[in-house]
Amino acid sequence: MGRLFVLNLEGKIYSCKHCRTHLGVTDDVVSKSFQSRHGKAYLFNKVVNVTVGEADDRMMMTGMHTVADIFCVGCGSIVGWKYESAHEKSQKYKEGKSVLERYKILGPDGSNYWATHEAYIGGSDADDA
Repeated sequence: MGRLFVLNLEGKIYSCKHCRTHLGVTDDVVSKSFQSRHGKAYLFNKVVNVTVGEADDRMMMTGMHTVADIFCVGCGSIVGWKYESAHEKSQKYKEGKSVLERYKILGPDGSNYWATHEAYIGGSDADDA
């Protein structure tokens, strides 16, 4: 494995809660109304310092999507997922965007969010953006 290059972001930053690697900025948040199995999640136009896993089809709350888990490059933790493609026309706006799960990241003010105890059946997704 070669040398790891990590981008340092400026402004109000979301970072990995385990290693504090920068992942995104507040200006790139598209929606804060997403849900994951563990609670709230945010849809981002762009995230950095992540690697993308293998894509697979998953049934989400808003239908079938092809998604890939995304991992922090600093520590390897799964921090969310990336939408590769949406099978329904109304969901196409998600393609190429990424979701960061709140319980996996630190907020711009350094706040730490915890996973909820409720499990969400049928995958993770937003009702509307």
